[in-house]
Amino acid sequence: YGRVGHDRSAGGMGIRLDGGTAFSGAFVQPYYDSLLVKVTTRGRRFIDAVRKMDRCLHEFRIRGVKTNIPFLINLINHPDFRDGLCTTTFIDRTPELFALPRRRDRATRLLQFLGETIINGNPLVKDRPVATRRVPALLPQYDPSQPRPKGTRDRLLELGPEKFADWLKNEQRLMITDTTFRDAHQSLHATRFRTYDLLHVAEAYSYLLPQLFSLEMWGGATFDTSMRFLKECPWERLERMRAACPNILFQMLLRASSAVGYTNYPDNVVREFCKQAAASGIDVFRIFDALNWTENMQVAMDAVREAGAICEASICYTGDLMNPGRTKYDLKYYINLAKDLEKRGAHILAIKDMAGLCKPEAAAKLISALKQEVGLPIHFHTHDTAGIQAASLLRASDVGVDVVDTAMAPMSGGTSQVNLNTLCEALHFQPRDTGLSTATLDEVAEYWRHVREFYLPFESSVLPGTADLYNHEMPGGQYTNLFEQARALGMADQWHDVCQAYAQANRLVGDIVKVTPTSKAIGDLALFMVANEVTADDILANQRNLAFPESIKDLLSGAMGQNPGGFPTDVQQIILGDRKPFTGRPGDTLHPADFAAEEKRVTDLLGRPATNQDVLSSLQYAKVFEEFVQHRKDYGDTSVLPTPNFFFGMQPGEEISVDIEQGKTLFIKFLATGTPHPDGRRTA
Repeated sequence: YGRVGHDRSAGGMGIRLDGGTAFSGAFVQPYYDSLLVKVTTRGRRFIDAVRKMDRCLHEFRIRGVKTNIPFLINLINHPDFRDGLCTTTFIDRTPELFALPRRRDRATRLLQFLGETIINGNPLVKDRPVATRRVPALLPQYDPSQPRPKGTRDRLLELGPEKFADWLKNEQRLMITDTTFRDAHQSLHATRFRTYDLLHVAEAYSYLLPQLFSLEMWGGATFDTSMRFLKECPWERLERMRAACPNILFQMLLRASSAVGYTNYPDNVVREFCKQAAASGIDVFRIFDALNWTENMQVAMDAVREAGAICEASICYTGDLMNPGRTKYDLKYYINLAKDLEKRGAHILAIKDMAGLCKPEAAAKLISALKQEVGLPIHFHTHDTAGIQAASLLRASDVGVDVVDTAMAPMSGGTSQVNLNTLCEALHFQPRDTGLSTATLDEVAEYWRHVREFYLPFESSVLPGTADLYNHEMPGGQYTNLFEQARALGMADQWHDVCQAYAQANRLVGDIVKVTPTSKAIGDLALFMVANEVTADDILANQRNLAFPESIKDLLSGAMGQNPGGFPTDVQQIILGDRKPFTGRPGDTLHPADFAAEEKRVTDLLGRPATNQDVLSSLQYAKVFEEFVQHRKDYGDTSVLPTPNFFFGMQPGEEISVDIEQGKTLFIKFLATGTPHPDGRRTA
């Protein structure tokens, strides 16, 4: 009993409906006759009538009150009922009739979310600029009826990782990775791009750009932000994109023993995560350690190889090869790391220049030396924060780099990657021509230009592009995020001071490699220094009793890994106090995760059997995963909503279509909002 929130009856030939109290807004009394509607079907044969009844019952939509529809569906589909073998004790001896499936009620929950967003707004875009574009982004033209061209993934499946690496090393073309699907929007828009927009263009890539080496589209911050902010399942994003684009390599960023989290996890979690990610669609695992500690990369590297995927081991670049006064990170340092990673089983060697520090001549010097010293293909990743990295890619190309990371024109530059379109045009008719059509790239870029307009609320107001980068050495993926943190703390006008404090904090802890999670520790310390008006010299003087951020304590204690050469002992003593640092690998001291116990806990949370993906998500982000599950229970899968409507709801008179599954489309029109009720609620 209760109030009927929505009623939609079925009908058709051979179906009779005798109405009771079935209409939207009706109140069903908790007494004898709570009949909503009586359904009668007929057919030439009994089985025909049963099939009509089954179809009819499935088409009913009655919300707000419980009905006996699930029971009736079980009843008419039971073999004994269909064979006419029922007796008066049939229900008593057939308890499975009461094993009722949970109704998904997807439409009502999506409407609930839209109503909530229209009335109260989406907290993600609170106090941010409103995106003016609401019309869909237009896709580039392609013909899906034609055979899909062969791509790099087809070659990997044919050759296997080892032979594929040999093919790559001997390829004349400069191969291109497109980072638009992950690192570009992570760097420019705090990783806020939704699956809806990424998936929409994935099939077009498979037909128009099969010459690409890979799409960098998963890992890094996407796993966290997709659940925490966008309320999407990262595994669903991966699998849906894999189905749409099966012929181009998919690449992810893996934080070694931190997997896709911000702390070290037990080795069995890392192994199982790599295995599941490969099974779900990842082909290339770019593995890095935040301190270039290769021992901490071994578990992940072995797991990737066992999964049959490509192990791309990374060296994080920092310092300045061209500066004779900076000898800590010299050419010998990088060559020794490369040789070590080759021995440990890497298929491809990546140079991960996360801050865009690798100047053009440094790139040429480093890559030419590595090509002589190791026998692996080399993949060069950089950020265009200083505005000069196109020159670094071109010099790297001159000395034989095999693959470079770039981003589609509208998503390039600044803290993102170099412009893919212009780089390819610059190499046309040259020995290292990429084989990519500039005209086709520009058509695809037009799609991204429109999509970027949806994410105006997340555009950063901080402008990169100064030589100060070579002083503070802040990673491109952190630059805008740290500015947002500073703004939230009321320090937006002190951004220059934050950058200077970042440089001081780095030197204070021993001039380390700065990338997630070590970069976060340095950033936290920089904000702490500005907020408390202290310098590195003040900290060393140890005249004040300061409560340092927990992240910097984790860094100096060894919880994030070991820094080659160690940390300054005097700084450790000041910041750690009585906390004792340890020198081993964190994974060696962590107890293996109990997958069976976690599966039971997640099953109880979900109300359905937990998948391996659910368990892995929970093991890395327990609280975030719980909040995501609650969102799904309340509102369903909101990733199917168009991006403007997800962030800003609907405007009066606006009508949208929402595909909730193949063959099922909701047409939703927003009419108006009502006046406030006495309890403060409003009706949309």
